[in-house]
Amino acid sequence: MTAASIDNSTGYELSPIRNKKKPARKIVKKKDPHQSLKNAIWIYFLLLIFEGALRKWFLPALATPLLLVRDPIAMWAMYKASSLKIFPRNNYIPVIVTVGVISIFTAVATGHGNILVAFYGARPFLFYVPFMFIMERILVREDIIKIGKVTLWLSIMMTVLIALQFYSPQSAWVNRGVGGDEAGAGFSGALGYQRPPGTFSFTNGTTLFYSFLSGYVLYFWLNPDSVNRWLLLASTGALLASIPLSISRTLMFSVGVTVVFIVLAIARKPKYIGKMMGASVGLVIVIMALSQTEFFNTAMRALTARIETANEQSEGGDLQSSIVDRYLGGITVPFRHIGDMPFLGYGSGMLTSVGSKLLSGKVVSGISEGEFARLMSELGLVMGIIIIIARTGILIDIIKKSYQKLKAGDLLPWALLSFAVLQGPQCNWAQPTSLGFSVFGVGLALAACKKRYKRKPVTIA
Repeated sequence: MTAASIDNSTGYELSPIRNKKKPARKIVKKKDPHQSLKNAIWIYFLLLIFEGALRKWFLPALATPLLLVRDPIAMWAMYKASSLKIFPRNNYIPVIVTVGVISIFTAVATGHGNILVAFYGARPFLFYVPFMFIMERILVREDIIKIGKVTLWLSIMMTVLIALQFYSPQSAWVNRGVGGDEAGAGFSGALGYQRPPGTFSFTNGTTLFYSFLSGYVLYFWLNPDSVNRWLLLASTGALLASIPLSISRTLMFSVGVTVVFIVLAIARKPKYIGKMMGASVGLVIVIMALSQTEFFNTAMRALTARIETANEQSEGGDLQSSIVDRYLGGITVPFRHIGDMPFLGYGSGMLTSVGSKLLSGKVVSGISEGEFARLMSELGLVMGIIIIIARTGILIDIIKKSYQKLKAGDLLPWALLSFAVLQGPQCNWAQPTSLGFSVFGVGLALAACKKRYKRKPVTIA
């Protein structure tokens, strides 16, 4: 009890005054009902980066089944999205999935006749295309930025690794191949140095990873307040060092494409010029620092020698060859040989490395390395063209939407488009790492292009 006080002027007893405070209202975040799907997307991303490391170093005995390690993630995401009644609906999914189902039957009935190979070849259409649109439905801007920041951190580790692989003999542990192959996972480079595969099963993973990174690096330079400056500088150095260390002309070309996209964005939005000046200063500092190191200069000599050798061998190391022969040229190749292809194709999966090994006992090269030619050879004229049109249509939609976002002052979709434009229609879906990066890159670009980003639900208790 609180003691009563006496009013001296009246002599009356005063009632005690109690200060009653209302309990503070707490802001409680509701559990995100889509968090399990977001977790699946993160698992997919981490498996994409580290699947090769598992197959080479940590679980070599499981190298073959680990080739399909991302398939269950995509399948579970489809089930979960359906159970939550948020499975994406658009014109692309039913068309592509239908082609995938039909291709299994035609491959068995009129093609190579192996149902396992047919199913393996149809996987991208049945599982990965829906997964790509689930990413669009589920991810919000904060998720996309977070993936970018994690990629910056990973790039530092990856560059240290490929530097070790570059300067180590192929017999070294860091260069072991799939299944623990002591012959090494490196690929022919120049001046006695091999192209390093990083954490991936093959060297194309290194090229795809840093190509994916480049869009984020340049985006963060134009939006530096959203990321730690020291992390951005370190990741920029990692990207620049990776170009000669990878001995990859394709990576150099891909980074160049990203730079062109950013320059176009600056031309469209002059407000970025001031920030680009700051980015240029940062790039100059990083390049000057790298040029003082012997490991970088040695790698540059190897890359230069690779380009010169390619020119001498008529492989084409110049810009015209990279654009026309490797990208645009692949569009017309299959249409020159329509008469030589079966109407229903040779069978889904036949021209993949897994399919050819199951069918012939050894990995053989396909009719063409171009994706358009492979699709039409496996699926036939009609189904092949349907898939080509669908994949091209998805990219065109992203281009339109990202440009609208750019006009509204949002650079993120445009930066991600610089990777998606190279990994969309003509990316080699027969190769697991290429398929993984293509689906993930296009899925992120689709998510970034959404009209609005939904905030996480918040209630006041």
